[in-house]
Amino acid sequence: MTAPRSLTVPPVLLAVVAILSVQFGNAIAGSLFSVVGPLGAAALRMTLAAAILCAVVRPRVRGWDRRTWASVVALGVGLGGMNALIYLAIDRIPLGVAVTIELLGPLAVAIAGTRRWRDLSWVVLAAIGVALLGLDGEAQLDLVGALLAAAAAVFWALYIVASARLGPRARGVDGLGVAMIVAALLVAPWGASDAVGAVAVDPLLMLAFAGVAIMTSAIPYALEFLALKRMPTRVFGVLSSLGPAVAALAGLIVLGQDLSPAQLLAIVVVMAACAGAVASSRTRSMRISSSAPPSPLIDSAHDEDITGRDSAS
Repeated sequence: MTAPRSLTVPPVLLAVVAILSVQFGNAIAGSLFSVVGPLGAAALRMTLAAAILCAVVRPRVRGWDRRTWASVVALGVGLGGMNALIYLAIDRIPLGVAVTIELLGPLAVAIAGTRRWRDLSWVVLAAIGVALLGLDGEAQLDLVGALLAAAAAVFWALYIVASARLGPRARGVDGLGVAMIVAALLVAPWGASDAVGAVAVDPLLMLAFAGVAIMTSAIPYALEFLALKRMPTRVFGVLSSLGPAVAALAGLIVLGQDLSPAQLLAIVVVMAACAGAVASSRTRSMRISSSAPPSPLIDSAHDEDITGRDSAS
């Protein structure tokens, strides 16, 4: 008599829920910027997310070697920089536009090292999309906000590479839990003053940002981390390119941000470039250990399903 199989959530569903959760959570956080400020919001989000995730996961770090710790720290730096900078960008430009620019980070990783003209054409297409954002006469794009989103893209690329290197070295989401602590320690000093002052006036902000932390950090990153172990990289990459569209929808519903036709067109163009780069990319290696699971928008050596052997039990 065989034992019944445990219910397994499809990795595609994990990735889609992660995208919805993080973008609507970002929109909710953006609605609180007037109270706590973008860096205060980032500090509360990262600190509470780290506390919640580590309380649930209880990371086991015994036996980690130097390379594992180095990967965890790099992942934490990527998480902290990506989140703080995108919040600063969202404070200046629409959420959908900020996430569109930020998506250039994963695109850069996807085409890194390629010499094929077809792959480089996707970069040109993405550049056209970003140019549409800057040349839109109806809605003046804040240059500082755009640069902050571009900086967030760099840290997103670091997050992708670090997650690929960390994958086989840490059990389940143990590495992610510790990386969240690293991110919180990096971000908290910059927003602590705003956060403490706002919470002193309205303690209910702690409850609000606990919800934001769960929506934007704890749930999405855990779901992405697990999904990457069990799905082809091209599928995850194409799904990740839906982020700007979901962000634009969240910005409209939660923040009342109307985008101009040119901005909407730019979002579609950049999304198409990112999805195309993933779908047409030739199988190639980033010289990461052959046992490492692929990361979003990175093709593995064989583009095969991830076994999930390191998934949390």
